Amino acid sequence: MGFYSRHIAPWLVDCACGTKPIAYQRRKIVPRAEGVVLEIGAGGGRNFALYDPAKVTKLIALEPDPEMVKRGKARTPQGLAIDWIERGAEEAGVEPGSVDTLLTTFTLCTIPDAIGALSALRGVLKPGGKLLFCEHGLAPDADVQKWQRRIEPVWKPLAGGCHLTRDVGRMLADAGWRTGQIETMYLPGTPRFAGYNTWGDAVPA
Repeated sequence: MGFYSRHIAPWLVDCACGTKPIAYQRRKIVPRAEGVVLEIGAGGGRNFALYDPAKVTKLIALEPDPEMVKRGKARTPQGLAIDWIERGAEEAGVEPGSVDTLLTTFTLCTIPDAIGALSALRGVLKPGGKLLFCEHGLAPDADVQKWQRRIEPVWKPLAGGCHLTRDVGRMLADAGWRTGQIETMYLPGTPRFAGYNTWGDAVPA
């Protein structure tokens, strides 16, 4: 891991994840989390202040990047106890049947084996548990898709491994999840190649 990957990329990704359109999307989904919550790719802690402390009994933050963990720990609000797991989602090692809510926001684009991770994490949910997600990915418009595919090979190494062409709904289905209500839109003030957003909830199929 070179200097750029250790220091520059985490700073760029953290800044990008803090833009107003993305922050607005986070507010739509994070407050719905309840009980024992496992946040996949907690990163720089952009979601932490958005949890409802009256609903969340415990937060487990899963994040493999030590630079992002430092940022996340610095953003931990008072009154929110966080257990950090500094590993990737593919090898989370969370006790089966111990989690009420899985949460992922703008993270699935960077997990190397996102489908494998999503499939494995189904087992950590308690009966009646759910996945909440808010992610960007493959756009429905052919002209935007064309640019996503052209830009992605350059974009990935600059943006911490971020894929632009992952189909969020298809990934969830392939990983064994049944989606409930899903909403989509192009985020305002965001380049269309990176701004097609999908959010909602899912349960194991």
